[in-house]
Amino acid sequence: MTAAPPAAAPHGPLAGFTVGVTAARRADELAALLTRRGAAVLHAPALRIVPLADDSELLATTRQLIADTPDTVVATTAIGFRGWIEAADGWGMGDALLDTLRGVELLARGPKVKGAVRAAGLTERWSPASESMAEVLDRLLDEGVAGRRIAIQLHGEPLPGFVESLRAGGAQVVGVPVYRWMPPQDMAPLDRLLDATVSRGLDALTFTSAPAAASLLKRAEERGLLDALLAALHDDVLTVCVGPVTALPLQARGVTTLAPERFRLGPLVQLLCAELPARAPVLPLAGSRVEIRGQAALVDGELKPVPPAGMALLRTLARRPGWVVPRAELLRALPGSGTDEHAVETAMARLRTALDAPRVIQTVVKRGYRLALDPAVDAKYADD
Repeated sequence: MTAAPPAAAPHGPLAGFTVGVTAARRADELAALLTRRGAAVLHAPALRIVPLADDSELLATTRQLIADTPDTVVATTAIGFRGWIEAADGWGMGDALLDTLRGVELLARGPKVKGAVRAAGLTERWSPASESMAEVLDRLLDEGVAGRRIAIQLHGEPLPGFVESLRAGGAQVVGVPVYRWMPPQDMAPLDRLLDATVSRGLDALTFTSAPAAASLLKRAEERGLLDALLAALHDDVLTVCVGPVTALPLQARGVTTLAPERFRLGPLVQLLCAELPARAPVLPLAGSRVEIRGQAALVDGELKPVPPAGMALLRTLARRPGWVVPRAELLRALPGSGTDEHAVETAMARLRTALDAPRVIQTVVKRGYRLALDPAVDAKYADD
């Protein structure tokens, strides 16, 4: 008895899509989440984190807080809070800083920060359920901040309106700068990511911090590609941010962004899993169901990787399914094809081979090509 061939592994919800990752921290974690769901990942850190353990500003601020204890300390990130304690240890001030923090109202933004606070042997007074700095601000203002001295552990990016609101309420605010964002030392990966975005080689671009978004925009401006980048993000490349603060530099440039309800990597990936497949055109062609994804097509549920030239042709045909598209128009869609219409025939042959569904694309002699749209199947889908 002949054994049945093993069933093909099911593709993930992001199979066929390419997602750009700009994160510096936790980039490997985000890339792994995306890859497990089938995505191809292009990673280029848009910035780097520079710890300030030897920075005179952080040292001076720490001495000032130990000498003159604040009323409230707001811890905003786990990595920043740990870095502050470690830096103080290195300066011989670790115990003094911990003693100071034990005597203040210590607020922790979210569970990870709470974990870092407790790992240091401290106990937070309160932590918001939403993990939102806006909720922290509301609590402080509701309590009344007039005459209070509030220290805020900064996390490398601005907190729009936060400090200003506290000062307007009468508080004295002290910033604790535990690290800074800087441009990457090697700009080549970021340039490749930028080029891929502009050329629509990406289906989505993700951001996990406002400085990363600002850094990509600045690099695009330096290279004269800002308008092209904004056009790509506006029309073709889905822009997903981990939260509303991260989105601010992009929204200031008119880019529409999406963010998950919970500001975490897992929900961000879940959002991509819902949005990207929903945006993929699905067509009934010659008795098959064809879904056109970023760098592949699903033909009756089977993933078919397609080379870039073939995808350019397939997308052009899909804009007018069933209609004849002239060779000259298809030639213009091919990247770097010049004026030789033979390039269309070569790319079309490779596309048909990749799809492994010969009847999906029809040749119309002396005119061009068309997708074999099946209106009867289309009507059946509508009725189901």
